[in-house]
Amino acid sequence: MSHPAAADGASPATMRAVVVTRPGGLDALEIKDVPVPARKSGWLRIKVKAFGVNESEITTRKGESDADVTYPRVPGIECVGVVEEADEDSGLRPGQQVATMMGGMGRSFDGSYAQYVTVPAGQVIPFETDLPWDVVGALPEMFQTAYGSLATGLDLRAGQTLLIRGGTSTVGLSAATMAKEIGATVISTTRQADRADELRAMGVDQPVADDGRLAEKIRALVPEGVDAALELVGCTVLPDTFRCVRVHGTVCFTGALAGGWSIPDFTPFMIRNGVRLTSYAGTATDLPPQVFHQQLQAIADGRLKALVARTYRGLEQVRDAQADVESGATLGKHVVLLD
Repeated sequence: MSHPAAADGASPATMRAVVVTRPGGLDALEIKDVPVPARKSGWLRIKVKAFGVNESEITTRKGESDADVTYPRVPGIECVGVVEEADEDSGLRPGQQVATMMGGMGRSFDGSYAQYVTVPAGQVIPFETDLPWDVVGALPEMFQTAYGSLATGLDLRAGQTLLIRGGTSTVGLSAATMAKEIGATVISTTRQADRADELRAMGVDQPVADDGRLAEKIRALVPEGVDAALELVGCTVLPDTFRCVRVHGTVCFTGALAGGWSIPDFTPFMIRNGVRLTSYAGTATDLPPQVFHQQLQAIADGRLKALVARTYRGLEQVRDAQADVESGATLGKHVVLLD
């Protein structure tokens, strides 16, 4: 149940939150009554309406995060909601719709698996939309990561060919829809051949089964190599990804779904002649509000797909959501909707 606000309209003193008190399995996710987080100057407090569930939060729950996480911790690296309190000079008004993501949320400070969250004002994106909260809640992290990878990491242009390695991930699916909107040809990988039709339904031009050796298959489709490759699987396959890219093409390393964030005994000569390697690990500021608005409008118009796999209602279903994300049985984003 929700805690009622005070009679004067102020926030309640306590709230419900999912807390990881120790690294562990799903039973480490505990619903607790905790104090509503105090807002510092330069920060704002958001009343959470919905949040996406991500692989990185599972990693935090297991104690395997590469970030310096201390426990107890409220996880959650993204959310959408409404401004509850902000500095007068922030330009953000109470009740305004906002999205926030990354920037240490759920890792160095308590995150979005809660009724309220406080975040630095600089990592907040205001927006206005009539889309349902669960649809908007699916977007912030995957849109920011996908957009930053394509725009900053790859500088993708209309007419180019893009390889997405890790194409059935939420970022991979989002990147595919954005790349098609840009006007690129998209080749996406999946480890399960029976998911090819699902990728095509998302707009992918050519699904490819990935058994760890991809270069020969890609060269059969694009003999000179693709213009750009978005690497989401990890360093374990990166040398093979280099061989998929044309001379003067670019590989952007963004994720490591299969593990492998580093290459032992790395030598630059493992990069194919003339292929460029970059990376992307950006923040909310890399997704301009006008771009987020355009993407929301594109969803409303039916030009972009809302990649919601399943909506869960209430913090009580967070364990189910994380279990479903771990299973990988359904394409798209798993979103928790709050009252």
